[in-house]
Amino acid sequence: MRTGFRVALLAGTCLAATPAAAQDAELEARLDRLETLVMGLIERLDAQEGQMEANQAESAAAAEAALAETRAMQARQEELAAQIEEPKKQEDKGFRVGNTTVSYAGYVKLDAISQRTSGGQVASGSIVRDFLIPGAIPVGGEASGWDTDFNARQSRFIFKTSTDVGAEHKLNSQIELDFMVTPNGDERISNSYQPRLRQAFITYDNWLFGQTWSTFQNVGALPDSLDFIGTTPGTVFERQPMVRYTNGGLMLAVEQPETTVTTPTGGRVLAGDDTLPDFVARYNLGGDWGSITAAGILRNLRITDDDFGTGEDSALGYGFSLSGKIALGDKDDFRFMGTVGDGLGRYIGLNIVNDAALDANGDLDPIFTYSGFAAYRHLWSDKLRSNVAGSYFKADNPVLLTSGAVTDESWNVLANIIYSPSRPIDIGLEYMYAERTLESGESGNLQKVQVSTKYSF
Repeated sequence: MRTGFRVALLAGTCLAATPAAAQDAELEARLDRLETLVMGLIERLDAQEGQMEANQAESAAAAEAALAETRAMQARQEELAAQIEEPKKQEDKGFRVGNTTVSYAGYVKLDAISQRTSGGQVASGSIVRDFLIPGAIPVGGEASGWDTDFNARQSRFIFKTSTDVGAEHKLNSQIELDFMVTPNGDERISNSYQPRLRQAFITYDNWLFGQTWSTFQNVGALPDSLDFIGTTPGTVFERQPMVRYTNGGLMLAVEQPETTVTTPTGGRVLAGDDTLPDFVARYNLGGDWGSITAAGILRNLRITDDDFGTGEDSALGYGFSLSGKIALGDKDDFRFMGTVGDGLGRYIGLNIVNDAALDANGDLDPIFTYSGFAAYRHLWSDKLRSNVAGSYFKADNPVLLTSGAVTDESWNVLANIIYSPSRPIDIGLEYMYAERTLESGESGNLQKVQVSTKYSF
């Protein structure tokens, strides 16, 4: 295009400057000068065009760099927003003191429970009348009538804090109280119960320090039940002090050790001589379809001479648990847990059996167990839902060392319907049947009808 412009300019100039009949030397000289002038002009135009292209390239590079910087700033802003999201949520329910946001949560719950047992009477005021404890279902006695109790002991209060320590770090804490399994209460005059510490922990970035649910337990898989746990025989259930590191779906923890031992008469001894913590590794995988958790645990079970007078001994305990919550359609879900291992006693079903027994030489013999549960939740509407669930526990007790008075297996089933007239209120009705069988073959069952009203805040 530039070449055509040059030719046209030169031709037009020559035609304008040359008479039709004049071909003398002066005209030739003028044409030479004019051609030189035109070529210089063309060179200047080329130079200006090149400079314009260079300027355009430089401007484009600057614009691209500015765009990248803007995107980086946006990403940083999003990161900062995520870091302050939890304090903002907490501030909605609390208040700010200096650079710390203090918030609260919890619920008030009334339970009305009527239950009967086939193998003996449960004493008034016993925690066995508050929620299912499989290892305490009476066996071998006379059947009881239906015993009815009202209590609000499961009501819970949670304090949370979130402290601003700069954009690079997160510092939070939580303390949680309720009134379950505490002494000095009564059903005669005041129905007063002492508060107890459930959870108390600090989180700093990826680290947790304090008391909370064991890393070996998946709380997210628990069924939607009115009973305190629900599928207790098949459930990993443990709350204890620990140090935990979390990175994405990976969780690694060292947790409080405690060895429970079955004596030759079927009794229980807490040795208290542990030297190594329980080691737990866990991985969580989730998506729109639900979530699955795999967890493994290693334990060092230990006794010394002051426990049984038989000398010092230790044994390896281990276990594996797979659990999850799977979405079924838009609203329903299926929840499950399966656990197997040796020396897991105190982690399963509220310590249905112990971690180990003593053999004839006074050495520890870990007790092998397997357990699990399954639960299905169906939403009839936005305000009405139902749950059905069942669980099972089995122990391979060394009977020659434990006697026939220890639990061999336990199982239960439950069904409920829960109505929520408004979002924070649940009103439910639940029926449960549970059974316990000893190594001797004796068994006992428990039937329970529970009505609960719960207000979450």
